[in-house]
Amino acid sequence: MAFTKIQEYISTDAGSAGTLLIPKLILPTMIAEAKKNLLDRSLAAKVLGPSNIPGSSVSINLESPNTLDIREVGEGSEIALDNLDYEAITLTPKKYGVAIRITREMMEDSQFDLMTGQIAATGRRFAENETKLIIEALDGANATTAGGASITIANVAESMFDVEDNDYIPTDMIVGNEVVQDLRQIDTFAEADKWGDKSSYNRTGWIGKFYGLNVHRFSTNAAPSTTYSKYAYIFDRSEAYAIAIKRDISVENFTLPSFDMEGAAVTQRIDVQLLRSKAVSKITTA
Repeated sequence: MAFTKIQEYISTDAGSAGTLLIPKLILPTMIAEAKKNLLDRSLAAKVLGPSNIPGSSVSINLESPNTLDIREVGEGSEIALDNLDYEAITLTPKKYGVAIRITREMMEDSQFDLMTGQIAATGRRFAENETKLIIEALDGANATTAGGASITIANVAESMFDVEDNDYIPTDMIVGNEVVQDLRQIDTFAEADKWGDKSSYNRTGWIGKFYGLNVHRFSTNAAPSTTYSKYAYIFDRSEAYAIAIKRDISVENFTLPSFDMEGAAVTQRIDVQLLRSKAVSKITTA
């Protein structure tokens, strides 16, 4: 998943800090920011790494469903010609990056390992950006179920039907924070065997299972906007979307002697694209 892929850049006690002027009055420990609920890469139908992308982009060929028909043929009649249709989805990884610069004075005077902390926070930002790209892709769902003020069992059933009616299997559901709040107030989902237990409610985003769907929560602060807090997406994990990674998170250290600074350039080349829009159904609430 996005978060575990960057663990090498993240330590549990890492955080960002400036120069502390009164060290005797401040604990020599920096409490890191809260880690957001992110989406696991295993939710993607395909994750293509650099070895699968020989150039700047890669295309995935898909059979178009229901494009070859079997017809009744009369005795002595010509057999009708037909064939499958195909379409291609192209993924073109885009480059994302940020450069961190810290003066030698800050590193000499600070109580904390500033560079390690900055890179740790940067790694989290990249993971959050990946979750954002996934949500943006799923937002191209073919069907949308318009809910009311709160999500209901009927909304979930309708979206599952939308996926099933196109011969896909609804396997997963990802939900924003406000939808999670709605689900907590539905008695059917509050039962332990449907909702899960506290041990499952962790930073990976997985929060339980019901109607056969694995339910994953994404942090609103990692979504494209706060509006997505009111959305849910039900999809077939094996058909919905793909991730192409030309360069996974990379850190290049550098120095700027004329500025008496040290820094790091952190980059990633990635793209997320919807494969089959009919394998996804979106639920909105007011």
